[in-house]
Amino acid sequence: MYSLTVADHVMVAHSFRGEGFGPAQRVHGATFVVEAEFRAPRLDGANLLVDIAAARVELRRILDTFDYDNLDTLPAFAGQNTTTEFLCFHVHGLLCAALREGKLGTGGRDVLAVKVLLRESPLAWAAYEAEVPRTASA
Repeated sequence: MYSLTVADHVMVAHSFRGEGFGPAQRVHGATFVVEAEFRAPRLDGANLLVDIAAARVELRRILDTFDYDNLDTLPAFAGQNTTTEFLCFHVHGLLCAALREGKLGTGGRDVLAVKVLLRESPLAWAAYEAEVPRTASA
């Protein structure tokens, strides 16, 4: 299995609902390093898994939808606790949509799985990994 990873970062503000979150119920900031790993069993005709430049551009486009924002105010996150784990899942879904739409090159058709990892610090991170749904409703 081949893999290719691209990375970027975002800075956000948000708060959480629920007593279990303690002081994080108040608005606070977070900076996340975001890694997106694509996995495929074969390379395309040009020996690429995905177009690395296109993958970087698409990851940045996705992150731009919430970078430097208060996540509590964005409709995409209404009613959600925007935990690190949840943000991994959110970015994963958008990357899978980009693959289905052909935005990462012809090799993107063979990508079987995507892993999105968000690093809150050198000591704490979360990830979401799943197969790429072949339809938007999957």
